[in-house]
Amino acid sequence: MKHTFIATLLAATIALPAFAADYTIIAPAAPGGGWDQTARSLQTALQQEKISGNVQVQNVPGAGGTIGLAQFSSQAAGNPNSLIVGGYVMVGAILTNKSPVTLKDVTPIARLTGEYEAVVVPASSEIKTMADLVAALKKDPGSVSWGGGSAGGTDHITVGLIAKASGVDPTKINYVAFSGGGEALAAILGGQVTAGVSSYSEFESQVKSGTLRLLAVSSDKRIDGVDAPTLKEAGTDVTIQNWRMVAAAPGLSAEQVASVTADFEKLHSSATWQETLKTKGWADTYLSGDAFKAQLEKDVSATEGILKDIGLVQ
Repeated sequence: MKHTFIATLLAATIALPAFAADYTIIAPAAPGGGWDQTARSLQTALQQEKISGNVQVQNVPGAGGTIGLAQFSSQAAGNPNSLIVGGYVMVGAILTNKSPVTLKDVTPIARLTGEYEAVVVPASSEIKTMADLVAALKKDPGSVSWGGGSAGGTDHITVGLIAKASGVDPTKINYVAFSGGGEALAAILGGQVTAGVSSYSEFESQVKSGTLRLLAVSSDKRIDGVDAPTLKEAGTDVTIQNWRMVAAAPGLSAEQVASVTADFEKLHSSATWQETLKTKGWADTYLSGDAFKAQLEKDVSATEGILKDIGLVQ
């Protein structure tokens, strides 16, 4: 009787579904920006889809994500439940800040989203079009201040490319870097900078409410539902797309990497995540495994070339 009870108990235990992994996601920026939005959207989707039982988000801002990256790579080593979001901004910041910790010190899992840049001014600004902004930039580059994310990130690169395409020395631009989207937005709305540059989703609600004027977007063609020309249409030959990714800790086994990757494959195909992409206006640029690692190496090399062109890296 005793043996029958134990056998029944063991069978019942084996039949129970395994508990989903609990994850902690580092957003290496202040609340309000793209990485914070990405981390919290992942938190919601992973939990709602029951891919993870419990997901916590921690903000570790500073230096284009390199402070959070350094903390993550040292403190989370070997922990398969620790994740960090990052992306194109981090690639540039690592090079600009000469960070001793790079993306080679983490385990890339997947590229998640892509988003185009938007150029905005306060609704009260005398600048009505992209042509007005470029004219002011040509007249006196230093008099036009640009508010955006961390130095060397996508926003900074975009401004440098706009200057270069307009025949202005990119090293003369007056770029004001902020560690989070919330801080940058406050400065733009408060008129502390001439113009703002960031991913469109970070400005969308203010554009729709009429407090910000959208001058142009950095896509190769007009974005559905967005009433603004591309930079090319506006006479500035620049196209650039920001992308965001998720990485795991260094020092994981092949089995642990496969398990985390499988969770994100499930996330990518889930209804919750697909609805999130639609709601946020994020392009689905999902890429994982060796294909993502190979693309990441290409992006790092290309970004280094761009940063040298615009004088941010020697």
